[in-house]
Amino acid sequence: MKLGVSTYSYWHFKPERVPIEHVLEEAARLELDGVEILHRQMASEANAYLQKLKRLAFIHGLNLYALSIHQGFVSPDAATRKKNINHTLHCIRLAHELGISAIRLNSGRWGTVASFDELMKTEGQEPTLPGHTEDEAFEWVIAAIEKCLPDAEKYGVILGLENHWGLTCTPEGVNRIVSAIDSDWLKVTMDCGNFLSHPYEKLKQIAPQTVLVHAKTYYGGGEWYTLDLDYAKIGEILESVGFRGYVSIEFEGKADAHVGVPQSVEMLRDCLPV
Repeated sequence: MKLGVSTYSYWHFKPERVPIEHVLEEAARLELDGVEILHRQMASEANAYLQKLKRLAFIHGLNLYALSIHQGFVSPDAATRKKNINHTLHCIRLAHELGISAIRLNSGRWGTVASFDELMKTEGQEPTLPGHTEDEAFEWVIAAIEKCLPDAEKYGVILGLENHWGLTCTPEGVNRIVSAIDSDWLKVTMDCGNFLSHPYEKLKQIAPQTVLVHAKTYYGGGEWYTLDLDYAKIGEILESVGFRGYVSIEFEGKADAHVGVPQSVEMLRDCLPV
């Protein structure tokens, strides 16, 4: 397995963004294999900026292996779904320009639980919009992803559906979407910190289709919640399905990232075959 870090680990959506260039330097200092870029953290989408990031990654001996983006296809409004499809297509091309081979894909959610704290109490599940059903939402998501697949194949960018909140907060939801589409260009991004109860049983269910792993860590206590994850056990799950891809650190603790990320690296190197 390869060990990398998400730029998100150094910036938790605070007012002042941490430059991606700084994360590349830190990743090289920690002798990591690569960096995952959080789209919302990018300073620009201008070609000069993209090529600068590629150049910096190369001279530091790093691979840019994933682009983490946000979109949501759970909406009864066709125009809203189309807007999110277009955003995903745009990011596929952006990833290609950066030499990135995978993007993190979200299904989206109903938005009927406004507070994130309340959403965590239900482990990411929420009621449907009045007059609509979950089956409808799965149909919207599947149809939207299918519209993105031709560009994914054309540009060589795998769509990694994450076990996130909403429809994909359960392994059954993730697998329902992936199996319905059955494409080499739609696989799974396993987020080890997004199953809040019985995580190992659930991670096993999505492991066979996993192409990218987000390893959440919480040194200093979590920004939103804290999980005590056994990464040796997770490593065994990944080895059992022959996973050899990137394990991407998503440090989500309150400690300074320049402390928490090195601690995460040390722990994961002890627990995983990286």
